[in-house]
Amino acid sequence: MTWAITIERHGAEAQPVVVIDTFGDAERWRDDAAFLSYAPIGPHYPGIRAPVAAAMLRDVLARLEPVAAEVFGLSGLEVVDAFYSIVTTPPSALTPIQRLPHFDEVSPTRLALLHYLSPDESSGTAFYRHRSTGFESIDAGRLPAYRVALDADLQRHGIPDARYIAGDTPVFERIAMHRGRFNRAILYRSNTLHCAHLPDDLSLSPDPETGRLTVNTFLDGHN
Repeated sequence: MTWAITIERHGAEAQPVVVIDTFGDAERWRDDAAFLSYAPIGPHYPGIRAPVAAAMLRDVLARLEPVAAEVFGLSGLEVVDAFYSIVTTPPSALTPIQRLPHFDEVSPTRLALLHYLSPDESSGTAFYRHRSTGFESIDAGRLPAYRVALDADLQRHGIPDARYIAGDTPVFERIAMHRGRFNRAILYRSNTLHCAHLPDDLSLSPDPETGRLTVNTFLDGHN
């Protein structure tokens, strides 16, 4: 299957996001997902997950190598973690940290690959700027200042209401949003501030056939 690749850069930092349409054999992925057992994994993801078998990722990894080298200057990609993920948490049950944009890792060699596998294309992934610092990504050097500033912001403005973030807030400015088209994948640095864009009427079904199914793969490379 031929990839349709677009490279977009957002915000003042011009962080790249690689958008890949016709990413893979989507029905093969969905069939694999249908036979797995799902459970909460980790404190941050608002739903349930199941590990992805390494064999499912071998061809993908090989095809991503030249893309990662050209766009991010990284080689020798390795899978850190990979999960089928289904959003199931109602807005009223979100923890405070789930109501904010987040970053996955501070290392600039870490990448996130998100593959959309739900026929419902109303959701997506948004990227944000922290208003008081201007940060759009958080590395090890920025982390202490970001934590102090974010704590001050939340004391000033309060914890966000129990809902999925869906645009600008007093603390964060949305700088980009990518629609979750079926069989689209996006590749971006894990240290960028981002979160899922989830409409109010999104199905929160735990069934991989009808819920918001994605594959979340976390990669590491070498400069």
